[in-house]
Amino acid sequence: MKNFNKQLIVIIGPTAVGKTSISIKLAKLFETEIISADSRQFFNEMKIGTAPPSTQELIEVKHHFIAHLSVNDNYDVSKYEAEAICTINDLFEKHSSLILVGGSGLYINAILNGIDSLPDPDESTRAYLKNLYDSEGITSIRRLLKDLDSEYYSQVDLMNHVRIIRALEVCLTTGQKFSELRKNVFKERMFKPIIIGLNRDKEELYTMINKRVDIMMESGLLEEAKNLYQFKNLNALKTVGYKELFEYIDGNVSLEHAVEKIKTSSRRYAKRQLTWFRKTPDIKWFNPSEIDEIHKYILNAQ
Repeated sequence: MKNFNKQLIVIIGPTAVGKTSISIKLAKLFETEIISADSRQFFNEMKIGTAPPSTQELIEVKHHFIAHLSVNDNYDVSKYEAEAICTINDLFEKHSSLILVGGSGLYINAILNGIDSLPDPDESTRAYLKNLYDSEGITSIRRLLKDLDSEYYSQVDLMNHVRIIRALEVCLTTGQKFSELRKNVFKERMFKPIIIGLNRDKEELYTMINKRVDIMMESGLLEEAKNLYQFKNLNALKTVGYKELFEYIDGNVSLEHAVEKIKTSSRRYAKRQLTWFRKTPDIKWFNPSEIDEIHKYILNAQ
């Protein structure tokens, strides 16, 4: 049975909308701590391109699951769910409210509803799929998924190679369809979620995304990408902001083209995030400027 004395305030929304700022303001108002559900911010080496909280912001409010991994670590949503739920339960021993914030819908859903425990592949299967993707691109793994599990193929984000590969790992390891092994059984949580969605006018959001990319470049994103170039084939680095700069480093595009592609990819990512989050039940949408209204809504929802 849920403990309605404990509330998990969930802050979700597209990239660059202002989730970090709002979550810190709310954490101060409720005198509590923040759990990140932004899978891009888990990696210690990716300090610029994932826009994690600043050093000052991390000092102001205690954060969990920020820069706690290396890009070399094998990590997935199942491991995150287990670790984050353990952390949340421990923190509820001293706090009546906690803040969960992020733009990774799958990771948010894992905390709210749980995720199926699926087998890990052997190293040969993982290596085979990695090499297939690296050598032939996303079309090859899409085609394989369609052959092995057409039902999941019709549901998955076909631009997300990580999810496609994960499904293929399960198919090849078990000999069964990923869609059949996913039970989607709801896991009872010992807290009450209060879900806040943040959004802005589309043109305003896109302007903020473009500006963020410019700031990242001014802050040394290209240098960071050069330092991480040796790891470019790792899943953690196959993400917006890095893969475009790797194309520049390889001499395939100009720097100007790479930066414009980062902006375009970031805007498309924001659109996909909003499509996912709009399906979230019991969500209340606000503009990030409405901090007083957000605060009142949470208090009334207690």
